[in-house]
Amino acid sequence: MGTLALGTATLGYAIGIERRHWTLRTAELPVLAPGARPFTILHVSDLHMLPGQHSKQRWVAALDELEPDLVVNTGDNLSHRTAVPSVVRALGPLLDRPGLFVFGSNDYYAPKPKNPARYLMPKGKKKRIHGVHLPWRDLRAAFVEHGWTDLTHVRRTVDVAGQSVFAAGVDDPHLRRDRYADISGPADRRAAVRLGVTHSPEPRVLDTFATDGYDLVLAGHTHGGQLRIPGYGALVTNCELDRTRARGASRWGAHMWLHVSAGLGTSPYAPARFACPPEASLLTLVPRGSEPRNPRKQAPRKARNSVR
Repeated sequence: MGTLALGTATLGYAIGIERRHWTLRTAELPVLAPGARPFTILHVSDLHMLPGQHSKQRWVAALDELEPDLVVNTGDNLSHRTAVPSVVRALGPLLDRPGLFVFGSNDYYAPKPKNPARYLMPKGKKKRIHGVHLPWRDLRAAFVEHGWTDLTHVRRTVDVAGQSVFAAGVDDPHLRRDRYADISGPADRRAAVRLGVTHSPEPRVLDTFATDGYDLVLAGHTHGGQLRIPGYGALVTNCELDRTRARGASRWGAHMWLHVSAGLGTSPYAPARFACPPEASLLTLVPRGSEPRNPRKQAPRKARNSVR
């Protein structure tokens, strides 16, 4: 009975409290060319928005207080056919800042009920289950209308805080929609930083970005493991990435950095997080040769009490 009570309390915390404990993670990454001026990127991912999630919408909108120089959205914005206005409302003032985006599987298809045990199965033995089609074209139109750049299979040079950022992205590797051949080739060495963007951090995609000379790749998809064991970490990543990289920054090879966001949402059919609060990340990019600061978590000023 004691074990049952503990399990019930843990589940209640994971569903009722932690999945709404909006958190800002910060990190400093030494990826800029020597002599470049530091600037900030707000990394937002995996909103999995439902129309009634007003607390999440308010918290995300308040992130504009951070005054990021660039916003990067790595997909999985939607969880419902009528959620596009809610996503646009949440991103609100951030859409007036320079922004880049790619989409994930839950921009194209709605989630469906699944057996949680399937996430523990080898990836090759899973049968992919898709829900109804979602209005990703409407969401793309809203982003582009506000000036954000769709990086799906394109290479672009954008000005960020008076400096040149060379960026490229792929469609969701989790759905095998990625066509890296469309963007292959050496990244522009004249840029202050070379940035890759993908939804799912599949190693085969990360390796190609590294080979082409990118300094930093931003990704989401993993939810940080969503359910983590203290002292052990994530159980799964839902992709080929090893579980030790399920969230946060790590080195990928000799030159490139990887940052994986644990994201801000969950599937409506698995609405629980444990030891892995929903997060957005403010990344400060500094010149190579600088010592990176340890990541830390905090809440933005107006959102500090917005945990419901």
